[in-house]
Amino acid sequence: MTHDLRHWATHFPDRVALNIGSETLTYGEMEARANQLARVFEARGLQRGDHIVAFLPNVPFMFVLAWAAYRSGLYFTPASNSLSLKDAAYIVDNSQARLVLADAAVKTPVSQLPDCCRQKIHWLSHGQGIPGYTRVADLMVGVDTQPREEEAPGSLMLYTSGTTGAPKGVWRPLPAADYAGAPTFAADLMALFSIDENVRYLSTAPLYHAAPLRFALTVTARGGSVFGMQKFEAEDALEMLVENHITHSQWVPTMLQRLLRLPEDVRRGFSAPHHVMALHSAAPCPVPVKQAIIEWWGPILMEYYSGTEGVGLTMLDSHEWLERPGSVGKTRKGVPHVMDDDWTELPPGKIGRIFFSGIKPFQYFGEPEKTAGRTSPQGYQTLGDIGYLDSDGYMFLTDRMDDMIISGGVNIYPQEIESAIMELPCIVDVGVVGAPDDEFGERPVAFVVGDGRIPAADLEALLAAHCSEQLGRIKSPARYIVLDQMPRSPTGKLIRRELRDVLRTKLVA
Repeated sequence: MTHDLRHWATHFPDRVALNIGSETLTYGEMEARANQLARVFEARGLQRGDHIVAFLPNVPFMFVLAWAAYRSGLYFTPASNSLSLKDAAYIVDNSQARLVLADAAVKTPVSQLPDCCRQKIHWLSHGQGIPGYTRVADLMVGVDTQPREEEAPGSLMLYTSGTTGAPKGVWRPLPAADYAGAPTFAADLMALFSIDENVRYLSTAPLYHAAPLRFALTVTARGGSVFGMQKFEAEDALEMLVENHITHSQWVPTMLQRLLRLPEDVRRGFSAPHHVMALHSAAPCPVPVKQAIIEWWGPILMEYYSGTEGVGLTMLDSHEWLERPGSVGKTRKGVPHVMDDDWTELPPGKIGRIFFSGIKPFQYFGEPEKTAGRTSPQGYQTLGDIGYLDSDGYMFLTDRMDDMIISGGVNIYPQEIESAIMELPCIVDVGVVGAPDDEFGERPVAFVVGDGRIPAADLEALLAAHCSEQLGRIKSPARYIVLDQMPRSPTGKLIRRELRDVLRTKLVA
């Protein structure tokens, strides 16, 4: 295969491939372990097209596992390491997993999983032992480190985050058995983000998420070095940028906000001349936050918009964004289509549902109805977002289809309200959901986190006055609820279902 771990392990075996925490793997070491693990899979009867699921913290073994699965023709699903028992069992069962590999260090109660899952599964543990599991390290002792004679490419099958409902596995057919190109998880990223053997990449987020895992695997396919954080800490991240001569990094908006809250002397003393590209995505970035980061770091921010489904991708650099604040860029993968409710394509400037064509279609694994809900009659597919294209083809997102509030027959997009509230400097975070209303059907309710300078009662009055002026009566929240912390996923996505749970509790009370 071209551009593969094996090439770099053969020619540069001592080059650092990964460093996470106190553990470092060279290319030679990672190649040897991946070959061993592939043989362990083979010995357990796993065949091409089978599925495996992992519940792992940020550890180098995640990459050993991913490459072993790829070499074995398996679908590899890294699952969140903080799922409830119910959600974890759902993913194992829904994916039809033949093998589960878990670490006792994760928050998910993995020790209880074998009693909750239906099909016959091989249960392997990483790190310390787990009752009912076999330690994978014991199985790899003495196993041949050379490649197996027969290899065929596998694929990732990642699950959506499930911030608005049950997670869904994103499935595509495996590449042909004799496929010899760049790994499918890496092929597009290599060119889009200039990833080569000179890249030193800082991964700040959990590796079970699509973007950090794919980017990091792509770096190892191209011979660069990955430096991962076990847990994000703002000041630690700055230190890693400097100490490891990081060239490329990846962030989500909440991380950028935390960086900006560091003491002024820390920020003033920061200098990372090797740092040439800071990628960010996953959630809308407030305009003031992004402006402040660009002023601090210079025009090295690169924003992209995509999703686990991988049906399209847009990008824009700092210079483009400064000319069009709030845009997520022009399309680099796929062809965009903005559609109305009658499946008619809308002209520039008109808001509608955003679909893409020109990309190999996906399916939600075992969920044909949900797949159909993301597919237009023309065969276009969507990530579930609402927005528009300007006259130059730059995309702007206004909201999520699943989050829309219909109040008195009027479509209200939570993001519009959230953006208006974030204009107030005393607001740190915000989330808006719909609440049942006898007269209007639904009314928006805003949850906010303040910076502590204004008492809750005064804050609510300030918010009401501000929203009335900026949004008008219909779009203004019917209620404001002050929280200590907003429920967000590790990648910064707002978990609206948790806000709805809080709201239901308050309505009952």
